[in-house]
Amino acid sequence: MLVEFLLLIAAALFAKFIIDKGYKNENYFKERGVKYLQPNFLVGNSGNLFTRKRSILKWTLDLYSAFPQDKFVHRISGIFDFRSPVLLVKDPELIKHLAIKEFDHFVNRRNIFADESDPAIYKSLFLLKEDDWRDMRATLSPAFTGSKMRLMFELISECSNQMVAFVNKETKGKGIQTYEMKDFCSRMSNDIIATCAFGIQVNSLKEQKNEFYLNGKDLTNLAKMSRLVKLLVMLIFPVICKALKVKLFSRQLISFFRRAILDAMQYREKNNIIRPDMIHLLMEAKKGRLTHQTSDKEIDSAGFATVEESQIGKQEGKKDLSDDDILAQCLIFFIGGFDTVSTSLSFLCYEMASNPDVQERLYEEILNTNKQFDGKVINYDTLQKMKYLDMVVSENLRKWTPIPFFDRVCTKEYVLDCGDGLKYSFKKGDIFIVFTGALHYDPQYFPNPEKFDPERFSDENKDQIVPGTYLPFGLGPRNCIGVRFALMEVKSLLYYLILNFKIEPNEKTQIPLKLSKNSAMVSEKGIWVQLTPRCKE
Repeated sequence: MLVEFLLLIAAALFAKFIIDKGYKNENYFKERGVKYLQPNFLVGNSGNLFTRKRSILKWTLDLYSAFPQDKFVHRISGIFDFRSPVLLVKDPELIKHLAIKEFDHFVNRRNIFADESDPAIYKSLFLLKEDDWRDMRATLSPAFTGSKMRLMFELISECSNQMVAFVNKETKGKGIQTYEMKDFCSRMSNDIIATCAFGIQVNSLKEQKNEFYLNGKDLTNLAKMSRLVKLLVMLIFPVICKALKVKLFSRQLISFFRRAILDAMQYREKNNIIRPDMIHLLMEAKKGRLTHQTSDKEIDSAGFATVEESQIGKQEGKKDLSDDDILAQCLIFFIGGFDTVSTSLSFLCYEMASNPDVQERLYEEILNTNKQFDGKVINYDTLQKMKYLDMVVSENLRKWTPIPFFDRVCTKEYVLDCGDGLKYSFKKGDIFIVFTGALHYDPQYFPNPEKFDPERFSDENKDQIVPGTYLPFGLGPRNCIGVRFALMEVKSLLYYLILNFKIEPNEKTQIPLKLSKNSAMVSEKGIWVQLTPRCKE
């Protein structure tokens, strides 16, 4: 009888906990005078995303375009990420104001992925907070300058030529080949990051089930059901997850990459090996020998999408990097680069297949550039000077932004003046979010947004783009540190693909392409194209 009574009490307490949690913050925005979307029980406004009723881009567009008649809602509105209130900022001037001018009030990103008990993730630049973030940003920033990209470019060219050799061999033996480009580009991204970040050479197109690729794919697959469930629980019950030390990634998976990194570092130290990759740069940072070098060549641009480093990144960084620090930066470099680059490149291949006129113009520029080198490998600086290539890549990042949002967390109280008498008071811990994908599809900033139109980024037109509306790599001092590397990788792979092959649609190609109702930017039925060698042209 006592046991039954205790079970009844426990059930009642749990039910009350769920109900309280399910209706938490119900009047949060109402009390602040901000128009908001009515949140659903427990899931807030995130239900359509996590139940896979909307693609991630469509989800952001739905929330962004709510209340079209309200005069204030084009600036800010309230949404609920599950039951957490988040201010959706939509006005470009307000976005710039918060992300740049008032950055000291909004230094941190939201973190639901890890805590101090999981240093391999928690210590990454992506999740570090305030002064720890500033120190690490300053430490790592010199690793992503133009001069360092020039050194790494040779490694990327080797991978690109490896790709060309593989496809040429396939087409020579079996005829024109059809590939699912998300898988194809994921393997290329894996090989490039393996060589540039970990100093490991693999050929994932040839060796389909190599250990590094399989573990890398697992590490970056946030959309698989078991990991989605973990994320869901972390979002709804963060305190419980922290108490139970729930980790997003398995111990075995992290151990694989830990061994790969530490073994490489020990081998290089013992044998005095220097290789122009991320491990070498991190080893140099650990010794305090990685610093900014200002020169005329450093003040260059990797293209329209490039975001310049702030003064924070040019300060003196920390000198006492631990093995966990180095592991965390390599892992986040892998996670950040593996999926975003493969996503961008796969959508680029779709656009080339469905817009043959764009592909042909790009091929002419690539062919003319290639002739200048008389069979030699193109260099980093020449790649950056290719205007139409940059226009194509910039438009692809507008239409198919790999990560269509970014957020910031308030670190100290701040009152935002939105104009027309509307003010919003941020308290410590409050969050604002920017839906970059929705901005990129807003017709007031990008007319006919569904159209793939590289001319938006021509010399004649790019100055018409409203500042604060094109944000594929974020904004402010906490923008993506790897933007130069990502653009170099995408441009290099596209250069070699278009130079050597026609990218063409076939019966498997979905036109127009539809996004999967998934929590990642992936296509509904894959991106299938055929690669036809240009050797006879």
